[in-house]
Amino acid sequence: MRIPSNCEFTRITPSAFSYHRLKSYVSDCRAVLLPSFGGPHVLQLRSHVPVPPLKPHDVLVRARAVSVNPLDTRMRAGYGRSIFEPLLPLILGRDVSGEVSAVGDKVRSVSVGEQVFGALHPTAVRGTYSDYAILSEEEVTPKPDSLTHVEASAIPFAALTAWRALKSTARISEGQRILVVGGGGAVGLSAVQLAVAAGCSVVTTCGSQSVDRLLAAGADQAVDYVAEDVELAIKGKFDAVLDTIGVPETERMGINFLKRGGHYMTLQGEAASLSDRYGLTIGLPAATAVLLKKQLLYRFSHGIEYSWTYMRADLDGLIEIRKLCEAGKMKIPVYKTFPITQVKEAHEAKDKKLIPGKVVLELD
Repeated sequence: MRIPSNCEFTRITPSAFSYHRLKSYVSDCRAVLLPSFGGPHVLQLRSHVPVPPLKPHDVLVRARAVSVNPLDTRMRAGYGRSIFEPLLPLILGRDVSGEVSAVGDKVRSVSVGEQVFGALHPTAVRGTYSDYAILSEEEVTPKPDSLTHVEASAIPFAALTAWRALKSTARISEGQRILVVGGGGAVGLSAVQLAVAAGCSVVTTCGSQSVDRLLAAGADQAVDYVAEDVELAIKGKFDAVLDTIGVPETERMGINFLKRGGHYMTLQGEAASLSDRYGLTIGLPAATAVLLKKQLLYRFSHGIEYSWTYMRADLDGLIEIRKLCEAGKMKIPVYKTFPITQVKEAHEAKDKKLIPGKVVLELD
C-alpha cells in the first residue's frame, strides 16, 4: 500500500478494516531499526517496515516529531540487553507528536485527524522512530495548540517520569519542600515545573548553564554543584527528593536532606543493570533483594521511603501535563532538530555531549 505523505491520506473502505475507525491505514512505512547493539552506526533507516494491525485500544499516529531520550542512546548501546536482545530488531523512541491516522474500535479519547502527543512505556519494542507509531489510548492526548510538534515531542516521556515520582509515589502537596538533584536535564526541569505548579517550594542542583533557566521555571534556589558546596548551600529538610543522577554520593546527600516520613526517589534503579550482568533469572531477583534491603535500611535508620522510579503510561498524568503546557507552566527547550534521515548524526551528537539539551528528529 502506498504511504501517504504531506498529510495526504489514502481512504480505505470500512469493510477493509472493519475494526478501525480511520482516515488512513498503512501496511508498512519508514522506520529506524536497531538490528544489533552498538554505536550510532548500527541504526538503520529502512523503508517498508511492517505496521502491525491495531488492537482495540490502539492509536496509529502519523509522527511529525520524535525526541531523542537518554534511554534511546543507552538501549542502542546495550542497556537492557537481557530483555531486548531476543526481540531484535527494535525500533527505538518513546516520545511522539503527530496526527491520529487510525484508531482501534474501542478508542474514545482521541479521533482520526486530531493532533496528539504522547509517550510509550520504556519496555516498548516498536518505538516511535517511525513514520507511523502505535500507542495505546492511555499513552496519547490532544496536543496543546500553543506547541509545535517539535516542542510537544520533547515533553511527554520526561514529564511523565517526573510525574510518576512526585505525584504518584511521593504524592506531593501544596506547601511542601522538594529537592530535585540534577535539575538541568529534561526530567529534572519537568520535576521543578510540576512541583512549582503544585504549590511546592523547590530547590535544585544543576550545572552553571542551567541556573537561570531553573530559577525562571520557579525554583527558589538553583545550586551550581561545581561552583558551590551543595551540602552547605542548601538549608533545611525536604518532604521529597528526586535524584536524577543516582550515584552513591547524591543518594547519601539526598537521604540526609529528607524529613522523617519523606520520600527519596532515584531514576537509577538497578533492575536492568543487574539483569544485564547476571541474566534475567538471577538479575531480577537480585535487584528485588537490593531494593528491599535499601528500603528496610533507610526506613529503619532515617524513617524515610526509598524508591526506584520509572516512567509509566498514565493518562491522568498526561492530561495534567497537557494542561500545564496550555497554561505555559511546562516547557522543555529543544536545542537542535535533525531530519529522521540523520538519526545516526543525532545519536552521535548526544553520545559526544555536543548538544547539552533536547534533540528532536523531524519526519516529513
